[in-house]
Amino acid sequence: MIEIKHKKTGEVLLSLDVETLAGEKLAGAQLNGADLSGAMLEGVNLRNSDLRNADFRNANMEGAALNEACMNNAMFDHANLARANLTSAQLHDAELVEANLAGAIFRYGDMAGANLTGANLSGADMSMATLRANFHRANLSGADLRAADLSGAILTQANLEAADMSHAKMGGASLMGANLVGSIAANGQRHEAQTVKAAAKKWWQVW
Repeated sequence: MIEIKHKKTGEVLLSLDVETLAGEKLAGAQLNGADLSGAMLEGVNLRNSDLRNADFRNANMEGAALNEACMNNAMFDHANLARANLTSAQLHDAELVEANLAGAIFRYGDMAGANLTGANLSGADMSMATLRANFHRANLSGADLRAADLSGAILTQANLEAADMSHAKMGGASLMGANLVGSIAANGQRHEAQTVKAAAKKWWQVW
C-alpha cells in the first residue's frame, strides 16, 4: 500500500494498493501539493494531472508521461526526468535546479519563470515552447529550440553547443559567457565563436 500525502497537511491525496509507483497509470490525478520527494516514478503516467506545488525533489521520473500536466510552482531539484514526455506541460515558476532532463520532450510547453540553474537539457526537444526562464549554467547542448520563446531568458554560462535556435524569439535574452559553438541562431546563421562576451555587440545584432 502506498499513500501519497500532502507535503504540508499530511492529508492523504491518493491511496494505491501497489508496492511501487513505477509504471503506474495515474493520468488525471489530483495531486496538488503532493510529497513525492525521492519517489521511484520511472515510466509513471501522470498525463493531464494536477501536480501544482508538488515536491518531486530527487525523484526518479525517467521516461515518465507528464504531457499536458500542470506543474506550476512544483519542485524538481535534482530529479531525474530523462526522456520524460512533457509535451504541452505547464511549469510556471517551477524549481528544476540541477534536474536531469536529457532527451526530454517539452514541445509547446510553458516554463515561464522557472529556475533551471545547472539543469541537464542536452538533446531535449523544446521547440515552440515558452522558455522565459533561468538557464544559468544549464547544459542545452544539441537541444531543439526552434521557434521557442526565449525572450528575457537567462542563459549566462549555459552550454548551447550545437543547439538549434532557428526562428526563436531571443529579445532581451542574457547569453553572457554562453558556449555557442556550432549552434544555429534565430536567423539561421551558424555560430562559430566560443563564448559570448560583453563587447560582442555586432554578434548580438544577428539575433
